[in-house]
Amino acid sequence: MGDAIDRAADAKRGSPFLTTDQAAHYIGLATQTLEKMRRERRGPPYRKHGRYVRYHIADLDAWSEANGSADRQSQSEPGSKSEGKGQ
Repeated sequence: MGDAIDRAADAKRGSPFLTTDQAAHYIGLATQTLEKMRRERRGPPYRKHGRYVRYHIADLDAWSEANGSADRQSQSEPGSKSEGKGQ
């Protein structure tokens, strides 16, 4: 897996397209989780380059922001269920 991490770092400096292994590492998921999300059509957008699946870094960033921000917003909104916990 270390090789995939190195390739992801290289890809970010060069090509904006990542393999599934690289994309999974980039957004902090297991490769199998990202593959399952792709099959269920609930993961980040991907592209087919011939028979190869590729993820664009900008798509991963946008998907991560859109899917990660809802939890943070609901926790910080006034009147949310998490307000006042631990006090």
